[in-house]
Amino acid sequence: MRIKYLASVAALGLVSVAMPAAAQEAATDGFSGVYVGGSFGATLQPNDGGSRIDFDTDLDGDFGDTVNTASGANAFSPGFCGGRALGSTRDAGCRSDKDGIEYYGHVGFDRQMGSFVVGVVGEFGKSEAVDSVSAFSTTPARYTMTREFKYNAGARLRAGYTPNGSTLFYGTGGGAWARIKNSFSTSNGANAFAGSGNSDAWGWSAGGGVEQKLGSHFSVGLQYLYTSLKDDDYVVRAGPGTAPLTNPFRLVNADGTDFQRGDDKFNTHSVRATASFRF
Repeated sequence: MRIKYLASVAALGLVSVAMPAAAQEAATDGFSGVYVGGSFGATLQPNDGGSRIDFDTDLDGDFGDTVNTASGANAFSPGFCGGRALGSTRDAGCRSDKDGIEYYGHVGFDRQMGSFVVGVVGEFGKSEAVDSVSAFSTTPARYTMTREFKYNAGARLRAGYTPNGSTLFYGTGGGAWARIKNSFSTSNGANAFAGSGNSDAWGWSAGGGVEQKLGSHFSVGLQYLYTSLKDDDYVVRAGPGTAPLTNPFRLVNADGTDFQRGDDKFNTHSVRATASFRF
C-alpha cells in the first residue's frame, strides 16, 4: 500500500519537474507574489509496534499504574499491539495502522531577492490516515483506542534557492494543528466505558521540496513533510457497569480505571504533489 502511494506521488512529481524547456523558459517573472493552490499525496505512519495503553487505577491523573486481578496478577500480561485487535486474545493478532491519501488547499506569499526566495504558506485539508493501539487482558478481552484526522491545518515559513528563476528548491517548517476523532471498542461486556470523542492536537511540521514554474502564473512541485502532533487529551474510563468490586478495574477505586494511549505523539510522513497559481 505504501509503495503504491509513493509511486503515484513520485510519478506526479517527476512529471512536474521534467517539463519541456520551452515551458520553463516562459517562466521569467520569478517567485515573488501571492499564490493559491492545492496538493494531493500520501500520509505514511512510522512503525509503532511498541505502542501501548496506560492506566490510572486510583484516578489521580497519573497514568503509570498496573491493573491487577484480585490475586495480584497483572490483568494485562498478554500485552499490547500497535494496531486494531482482530480478536479477544493476543494470538488473534492485530491489523496494521492505515496509511492514507491526503488533500489540502493552500495560500502563500513569496519574495524573491536575487536567487533567494523567502515566504510564508498556510494550508487546510485532511489526511485519511488511521492509527490504533490495542491492549489484551487475561479475561480474555480486547481494548482498542483509535484516532483519525477530521481535518488538519498548518502555517509554515519557507526559504529556498532558484538557480534560474523558474525552478525553486526550498525548505519549510512551522506549526501544525489537527482536529482528532477518537473512538474506543472492546469485547468486555461487564464494565461500562465512556470517553469524549474529539480532541485538538498541536505540533510542528518540517520538510522541503522542489517547485517548477510552467509560465508566469502556474507552478507544480513535489514536497515532503514530517509532522509531529501532541495528542494526549483522549481518556476512556472503565466504570462499574455490572462488574463487582473484585473486578480488576474497580479494585483500587470503586469508580473504575482510566485509559490513555501511551504514545502521546501522532507522527506522520507526507509525500505530495503540489500545484499553485501565482497572481
